[in-house]
Amino acid sequence: MDTESNMKQRVVIDPNICHGKPVIKGTRVLISNLIADLASGLSIDEIIVNYPNVSREDIQAALSFAGELTRFETYPIENLK
Repeated sequence: MDTESNMKQRVVIDPNICHGKPVIKGTRVLISNLIADLASGLSIDEIIVNYPNVSREDIQAALSFAGELTRFETYPIENLK
């Protein structure tokens, strides 16, 4: 399965789930929480322990989703302070 189709099958945005924030399909695990955990230094295996309903493929889809978001927005350096 290619990265884009994996992402589309695993990441869901539904206004009735977590106020429309992106989550892993079939869960209420926010993509932003997974990305924050990775950024804080947790390994994929540690994240899977913390979120037993999330698979390695789900985390890879979350990363792909986050990467796609950065393609559509520009972030001036002064706004990152």
